[in-house]
Amino acid sequence: MDNEQLVRTVEAMKKYAVEKHVPIMEDDGIEHLTALLREQHPQKVLEIGSAIGFSALKMAEALPDATIDTIERDQERFAKAVGFIQGSGFKERIRLYHGDALEFDLELLDRSYDAIFIDAAKGQYERFFEKYEVLLNKGGVIYCDNMHMHGMSAMHIKEIPRRKRTMIRNLSAFKETMINHEGYETKLLDIGDGIMICKKL
Repeated sequence: MDNEQLVRTVEAMKKYAVEKHVPIMEDDGIEHLTALLREQHPQKVLEIGSAIGFSALKMAEALPDATIDTIERDQERFAKAVGFIQGSGFKERIRLYHGDALEFDLELLDRSYDAIFIDAAKGQYERFFEKYEVLLNKGGVIYCDNMHMHGMSAMHIKEIPRRKRTMIRNLSAFKETMINHEGYETKLLDIGDGIMICKKL
């Protein structure tokens, strides 16, 4: 693996994300996520929400024995992700799929994953969970990013911009669902923008 090639790709991704206002994980968040993944050591990871492929690339870098499948619905972002991944040196271990994750045909994916990373539409986390958790192996882990939503999840509902209230309500409801889920052991970490870890029992 050409480390300089990877560094160039990561720098280009960060530059593009700033210029085009594409949300990618902050350095603190991605470092903690990859540390958690290294501790878990999954062989197969599914990501819901590729954006431009930044987190998929960082996960592949952290897990040299793992394969990453990732789904993105936005055509422009998907095309950029393909370009970035092809130029990164990791294209053999990252498979990119274009489509709406809520409508995606599960038959196109593997039937089992050790880890699922959810980082797509925040108001739809529970629906993503309901659809994809059947692919998670027993003992596998679901990681959910942006659970704090830049502090809005802790605000009174009237303090939140009206256009974001439904999303925050849904995100809070999903958190409660997972904390009380008998089939999962769940904890919320105050790192990055809030990462929730749900281990399948």
